[in-house]
Amino acid sequence: MMDNLTRNKSEFAVELTQLKKSFDGKEFILKGIDLKIPRGSLTAIIGFSGTGKSVLLKHMLGLFRPTSGSVKILGTDLSTLDDNALTLFRCNYGVLFQSAALFDDMTVLENVCFPLEEHRRDLKKDQVLEIAEKKLSGVNLEPKHFGKLPNQISGGMQKRTGLARALALDPEILLYDEPTTGLDPILTEMVDDLIVSTHRARPGTTSIMVSHDLYAAFRIADFVVMLDAGRVLLSGTADDFYKTDIELVRKFVDKGIKHQ
Repeated sequence: MMDNLTRNKSEFAVELTQLKKSFDGKEFILKGIDLKIPRGSLTAIIGFSGTGKSVLLKHMLGLFRPTSGSVKILGTDLSTLDDNALTLFRCNYGVLFQSAALFDDMTVLENVCFPLEEHRRDLKKDQVLEIAEKKLSGVNLEPKHFGKLPNQISGGMQKRTGLARALALDPEILLYDEPTTGLDPILTEMVDDLIVSTHRARPGTTSIMVSHDLYAAFRIADFVVMLDAGRVLLSGTADDFYKTDIELVRKFVDKGIKHQ
């Protein structure tokens, strides 16, 4: 669907090199992030509040420009794109926001149609509807809910709708921004399972989850990246986190992984 902007292939979906970010020129939020996320992986980014997780995510989306260093997504250096090209390039992403962020005055179906109407104007109305209905069915939402407004469906259904919308353009990268914050344990597990099933159903898609939920991170992710004070403290598999001697990581292990 995309043009040459997406054809610069790399084995990594995300490549961050010495990424630094300061908003005032004095204090740095990101202090030299070096990180590579393989294509097709499900990666969780964890860390205490204030460690730079959200700022890092916004750099991946091109919402923030680095103070120094580089951000490559799917082999493309985002700094080489002007605003119009960057807007087009973002069609490679699907984002599930913390609160689902649905349009309150649009029905479930209209919410999923929205990105298609904005970015796939080559499609006819019936084609847009067919794709949207397919995406909603793919996240196990029944047709009887398609005509409802967001405030007429449950929190779990809102998450499913948000994910269906994120999948509308068949993105190569799915980003989950604190997807289970504020949810009860049952709904949390449902969202975690939905992330896994969506990832497995789309071979080659790269899924990146920014989360404070250690249990979920180590239960569902292929790789885990822990940030601390604007740097990568440790990156690897759950087993790497079990075996590390880094004291701060060990505290995470003791409070998170061992509760499984």
